[in-house]
Amino acid sequence: MKKILMLSAFALAGLAAAQDTTTPAPTETSPATTETAPMTDPAMTTDAAPEMTTMMTPADAFARAQEYAVQADVAYPVPFYDRTLWKAAVDASYVAASQDTSNRAYDAYLAQLYTKTQWWINAYNAWNNLGELNDTEKEWASLSAAKLAYIALQRGDRTTARAYVEKGMSWKDSASLQAIMSRL
Repeated sequence: MKKILMLSAFALAGLAAAQDTTTPAPTETSPATTETAPMTDPAMTTDAAPEMTTMMTPADAFARAQEYAVQADVAYPVPFYDRTLWKAAVDASYVAASQDTSNRAYDAYLAQLYTKTQWWINAYNAWNNLGELNDTEKEWASLSAAKLAYIALQRGDRTTARAYVEKGMSWKDSASLQAIMSRL
């Protein structure tokens, strides 16, 4: 609990500092009176996602992904991949999963982040590639299938919508999947 509160406090402090995104115009000063701007965490800025270094271990990338996700939950009311901290969380999770393909936890967390950030096709594919899912993962996977089925149905592709509904129902049946199936 203490660790979560500290991360939340860190995120809020960083977000408050990141609110001022204006850059003052450079002025000519003598070298003796030049002031430097304080270093800030790149994750807290709104213009660029933090860099993932190739020297980062999968465990470090996974830990960083979790930290960014906690910060993103605090910073944004709705999770989308195009938000800086969500993108950083997904990207760090991707680094961990791709560097250590034998660690199922990394792949499952990446699939969860894809689902949470509403990147439905990546979520669906990630859940599908995991194989056997636990009950919570089945709910997430079923949600991604339902969203893709709805999108396919909206564009008139009933065959694809049916395939997504059937796969989603194989993971976990839901009212939304049943409603989509009734329209097919």
